This record gives sequence, C-alpha cells and structure tokens, in this order.
Amino acid sequence: MSFENPPALPHEVVVKTLERALRDRSAESEAAKVLVGTALNDDDAEFVEHWCVLVGTRAVPGSPLLGLAGLCLGHTARRFGRLSDEALAVARSLAARAEADATDVDGRAVDGYDDVRSFLKLW
Repeated sequence: MSFENPPALPHEVVVKTLERALRDRSAESEAAKVLVGTALNDDDAEFVEHWCVLVGTRAVPGSPLLGLAGLCLGHTARRFGRLSDEALAVARSLAARAEADATDVDGRAVDGYDDVRSFLKLW
C-alpha cells in the first residue's frame, strides 16, 4: 500500500465541497481530502487559512473535520510561517477541546497546535 497526499483543487471545488460537508455530514470524507490537499499544496495562504478557520468553527461537535482543521492550521503555519490572530485562537481552542474531550475534537488538533507553536516559535 502507498499513501499519496491529495492535490490542491481549484478554489471553486474546495468551496463547494467544504460548504456541502458543513451542511451534510455524509460529505465529510471527501471534504477531509479536499481540506488536506488545500493545506498541503495550495499556495494562497489567505484562502487556506480562511477555510481551516471556517471548518474549525462551523463543523459540528464530534466531526472529524474539527481535529483535521486544527492539524491543517499546523500545516499552514509550517508552510507560510504565519497565522492570523483568529487562526491562532481557533487552533488553540480546538486543541483545548481535544484535550478536554476526544469525542468532541480528535487529537489531531493537539498535534496541529503543537506544530503552530513550534513553527511560529510560540513556546
């Protein structure tokens, strides 16, 4: 078996896929691939951060997209060397929620926040 990171997709596809997943949990699996591909490969830092924050604030409790949004904020910090104050607050909040209740937000949010702190030198 091999693993390949998903590619970045055109912004209109990203928007459509993520908006659908925020309305319909049955679309979360495809949205996860799209969010990861965007965080790892899209060169528009503001677009990447915007969607990580939006998913991290709008996905329902227990959605795997919450932990993934936190992880993707870590990727964003690593790739671009910066995050807005809002994105930092979302990454911190998701990590805190994950530490408090893994059924609310999974542990990937903690890993993402560790990356944020490391790459932005917030230790």
